[in-house]
Amino acid sequence: MISPARVAAYDALRAVASLKSDLPAALAAVRPSLTDERDRALATDLVTGTLRWQNELDFLIQHFAKRPLARLDFDVLQILRLGAYQLLHLDRIPASAAVNDAVAMTRRAKKSSAAPLVNAVLRSLSRTPREALPLPHADTPLDYLEISLSHPRWLASRWIDRFGVADAEAWARFNNAHAPLTLRVNHLKTNAEDLSRALLEHGVEVSAARFAPDALVVTSGNPLRTPLAHTGQFFVQDEASQLVALLAAPQPGDTILDACASPGGKTTAMAAAAGDRAHVFAADVRSARMQLLHETVASSGARSVRLLQANLEEGLPFRDTFDVVFVDAPCSGLGTLRRDPDIRWRRREADLARFRAAQVTMIRNAAAVVKPGGRLIYSTCSSEPEENDQVVDEFLGNPAGLEAGPAVSAGAFEQVDLRGAIPALEPVLDDQGLLRTSPSQHGLEAFFGAVLRRRSPVR
Repeated sequence: MISPARVAAYDALRAVASLKSDLPAALAAVRPSLTDERDRALATDLVTGTLRWQNELDFLIQHFAKRPLARLDFDVLQILRLGAYQLLHLDRIPASAAVNDAVAMTRRAKKSSAAPLVNAVLRSLSRTPREALPLPHADTPLDYLEISLSHPRWLASRWIDRFGVADAEAWARFNNAHAPLTLRVNHLKTNAEDLSRALLEHGVEVSAARFAPDALVVTSGNPLRTPLAHTGQFFVQDEASQLVALLAAPQPGDTILDACASPGGKTTAMAAAAGDRAHVFAADVRSARMQLLHETVASSGARSVRLLQANLEEGLPFRDTFDVVFVDAPCSGLGTLRRDPDIRWRRREADLARFRAAQVTMIRNAAAVVKPGGRLIYSTCSSEPEENDQVVDEFLGNPAGLEAGPAVSAGAFEQVDLRGAIPALEPVLDDQGLLRTSPSQHGLEAFFGAVLRRRSPVR
């Protein structure tokens, strides 16, 4: 009998590989079929790991199958990927169990004619010592990053050109490691000391993160399986994302717009940072995203937040209204490949221009609702300059554009050098005072953030 976790993993991997679903949605779809928490954990590991190491697995499958991947049946390829991942990266699963389950899965998928091929490929792989596998070595850096460290060749080439081979390799290795679960303490309901103590009573150990002042890294146990999970005392939020939220530096009485707010982590962080005494408006475009945002805000206990459904790409129904406008722009997500490995294979280099065009429109529309003297914050979870520096540079060269209209004239904004302004951010600021987290330098996902101030009119 095939284990339920492997069946669920196959179904989820098939959904992702066919581009019918992203990784989070695919996992959410199969979890209800698994009643045992251990099976849920194994299924998640199988799918996430298989996607993380897909290029390495495909290279070896092609080698041992002695045929191009294009000649393999789609379902058979997914089964081979799952089996190869277990053989290469999961020591706790016996090789015989991984092979036998793969063969049984092939028959279950009504691909019985391919069962001998699956058996032969995986048994050959299981009998070959790791050091004897025909994988590229570090002396051919681009092949090594593409195949042995399983990253898209176009992206690996960009990183080598910008950061050098050593940092590019460190970045790829970071993306292939398991990501820790990181929590943000909700100061509207508790503090780090009390939350740590309460979690420990339920068998969950945490430690303070390196940079973000409200971040706790889970070192053992699962806080999401405790009675504290739905109390709003903490939220799951990556440390780099928490650092980005600090850019707002909200003060009591500020009027703040979070223009791309869902799921609400940065919204509720800003509300808490201002002691729930700012006036926070949280906007997003899709109804499903608005529902998620509503749930996060309600759970946080924040009373200063109002929700607004709006499309930043089409403009906002305000002018010169807000002290702070936060644009955490939809982006390629290439800075989050450790947590979202499917993005490696869904993105293409040509996508960057499409994202950049939308981001430029968004930042221009957001500029029109910033008060004179107010701040516009632009951030992404992308590693690539087209979505980061180039968007800011184009905006500063012509912040009004056609979208923002005449309310904001060219040159009305200036970039703020944040060095010396927000102590917690000092370690992650570059030489221009921009927030730029890096896997190779900080051990964090790659996030970018800029603060732009609207100049007050000369009187």
